[in-house]
Amino acid sequence: QLQLVESGGGLVQPGGSLRLSCAASGFNMDYYAIGWFRQAPGKEREGVSCLTSSNGLSQYANSVQGRFTISRDKASNTVYLVMNSLTPADTAVYYCAAEGLGLQQMFRQCVLESEQYWSWGQGTQVTVSS
Repeated sequence: QLQLVESGGGLVQPGGSLRLSCAASGFNMDYYAIGWFRQAPGKEREGVSCLTSSNGLSQYANSVQGRFTISRDKASNTVYLVMNSLTPADTAVYYCAAEGLGLQQMFRQCVLESEQYWSWGQGTQVTVSS
């Protein structure tokens, strides 16, 4: 059974950093893209970053480019999102999600479109405040 579990959220001051983890189980991540999305109160869900697991291709939203870094640890089947220079605008519940690419598309660029992702974690709260 495919399962994603996020962790690492919390309260941080502006300018601070956090590392979110997305632990995957029940599937071979090589055939999937993993995305990070966030949703703030009263706002639509936003794609933050994604990673094509087979080759490490990544993509970032303009709002986080240069501040966030996505990576994968193959041994632990975990995808990380390192977030630096956090601002109050980054406050949201952060979700990781998986898109099955299959054998034929396992090397293609991931996309930040939530409709493509069909397995989601429960989310972790990130609050940036002084």
